[in-house]
Amino acid sequence: MKIKLVASGIALIVGAGYGAAAMAQAKPDVLVKQRQAAMTLQGKYFGPLAGMASGKVPYNAEVIARNAAYLDTLNKMPWDGFNNNTKDEKSRALPAVFTDTAKFKESADRVQSTISQLVKVSKGGDEATVKAAINDVNKACGACHDDFRAKQ
Repeated sequence: MKIKLVASGIALIVGAGYGAAAMAQAKPDVLVKQRQAAMTLQGKYFGPLAGMASGKVPYNAEVIARNAAYLDTLNKMPWDGFNNNTKDEKSRALPAVFTDTAKFKESADRVQSTISQLVKVSKGGDEATVKAAINDVNKACGACHDDFRAKQ
């Protein structure tokens, strides 16, 4: 009985390992959809912040702190979807994403760094400092899009 239980446990662990490996090898089109979804959600939560920074939307510190925290999480999601095996999939990613990977990583890191700074200042920073941090995020995102994203 004990041997059957141990054997079943080992089979379950081995099977789970293979299942996890299979899930980690997502199809290229799925990776593209996932990274696009993460980017779309970033736009949803950044839009109101950009509006506040430009004065088009009333300043709301609670919304800024919440959306900055969402951005901090969302911004960690799309980057693994830029695998080399996705370069032939239909998307707005320019070839430079896959040929100039060091520059692309540097741009992604800059975006993540500016978002981290926004999170930090959104927890009690004065309005001018928070707006400056929002503008820094906007510049970092825009620079990455300029270099690595095709225009519509």
